[in-house]
Amino acid sequence: MFKLKKIAFSLLFAVLGTQSYGQLSQNWFNEDPSTDQYAGVSSDVAYAKLLAGKKSTTVIVAVIDGGTEIDHPDLKANIWTNENEIPDNGIDDDNNGYVDDVHGWNFIGGKDGDVEYDNLEAIRLYKKYKPLYEGKSKSGLNADQKKEFALYKKVQEDIAKERKQDLKGLEVYSKLKKQLDDLKLAIGKETFTAEDVENYHPTDESFNKLKGEISAAMKRGVTFDVIYDDIYKGYKQFSTQINYQLNAEYDSRAIVGDNYEDLSDRFYGNNSLEGPDGMHGTHVAGIIGAVRDNDIGIKGVAENVKLMILRVVPDGDERDKDVANAIRYAADNGAKVINMSFGKSYSPDKKYVDEAVSYAASKDVLMIHGAGNESTNNDKVENFPNPFYETTKTREPAWMDVGAISSSGNVAGFSNYGKKNVDVFAPGVSIYSTVSDGKYENLDGTSMASPVVAGVAALIRSYYPTLTAPQVRLIIMESVIKLDIKTRRPGSKKKVKFTSLSASGGIVNAYRALKTAEALVNLKK
Repeated sequence: MFKLKKIAFSLLFAVLGTQSYGQLSQNWFNEDPSTDQYAGVSSDVAYAKLLAGKKSTTVIVAVIDGGTEIDHPDLKANIWTNENEIPDNGIDDDNNGYVDDVHGWNFIGGKDGDVEYDNLEAIRLYKKYKPLYEGKSKSGLNADQKKEFALYKKVQEDIAKERKQDLKGLEVYSKLKKQLDDLKLAIGKETFTAEDVENYHPTDESFNKLKGEISAAMKRGVTFDVIYDDIYKGYKQFSTQINYQLNAEYDSRAIVGDNYEDLSDRFYGNNSLEGPDGMHGTHVAGIIGAVRDNDIGIKGVAENVKLMILRVVPDGDERDKDVANAIRYAADNGAKVINMSFGKSYSPDKKYVDEAVSYAASKDVLMIHGAGNESTNNDKVENFPNPFYETTKTREPAWMDVGAISSSGNVAGFSNYGKKNVDVFAPGVSIYSTVSDGKYENLDGTSMASPVVAGVAALIRSYYPTLTAPQVRLIIMESVIKLDIKTRRPGSKKKVKFTSLSASGGIVNAYRALKTAEALVNLKK
């Protein structure tokens, strides 16, 4: 999955972020910008004013992610079931090559467990090319070798830059975590107040400013546990990146047990769908299809959906082989929409992913992908997977890339953008949705914006099933709300026209998209 947004080296992001969450409607991404004051996609008003009394067909949406809690109270009624598979009998009843794939499949598991961590793709490329090019120059190399040599040098530079930044991050967050641990130990109570914090006198004077921030936040209603959890997440993120993602000595693929070099091998993995950490995938699934009428939790964007769960994303970079096989599985088992809230900077086996994308498109599957959280221009910086075929240089029309906006309609500061390569924007900041253990949390990212659009796509395909995947994409793009505002370009202080940051120039709107879909269907009659 996309890495967490680079975490600021200050507690202020936790305090202010939590405070803003409290001010927002937890359902804002479904709300209508003209009546609810938030830049939602108007799905609630679409149900009330356009869809009441209309018949719909069930749409299968594949959630290709890091794992999903399929028995979450707000999801379990909408989890896809393979009717041709008898649960837990150890037999491949439907002869599709996957044993007991009742609700989907896990391509990063094996008979003895599940992959939790993996390297970044840059590390995998470094390990591949180091024996060939370490200590060499490009003189004497043929054309293909020169390309490999240049790639080897580039990943070396990327790794060095990333490691330097992550070591700094780990140092900062290790210190913050220790300071909070010392505070908890000194106060000596399970729960404590802002006054308890103010009365704490640390030996580390650098903690005094942070102590004041904590106390002020607690007086505004932010609990210490929330503050500690934000710091711990930063600590864990940087620890994981140093110890696993950037560690060339670490290799978890043996857990899967496949021959990774054999790209034609599709039949490996297990049916454990949540994995070691299902928070991200569960959150994504809830945005698309949390049960709308059960009076608990949240409302997913799409009502009549079944969520097919496909696990391919570890804590690290997903592998091309697994992504391709998950796309094929989704297409073969009836998915009409695929959500992919993950991405990376290198794709050594892109051709294999391209073949799977083309295969899914041939089966009329619409693929929705998060644009990424690096504040970069996707027209200039490569982001994978993407809809551009390596061999033909053409673009797959059954694919959408999605950037993120906040509730104000401004482009999120972390979101990638691109006039050519990012199609639309959708809500992706302070999105409240399902997470593991039957709980709910606010998360940010294009990982959240993508399933909002996947939900809108499923909604259209549910009520207008004769429309093709490319038609649904164009409907979504042509029905966007174009804001006549300037917004800060991600990664810069410069303000630019909102319409300049994506191909459509606007924000997805379910109400307008459904009206456009109906008009197109009526025109075809």
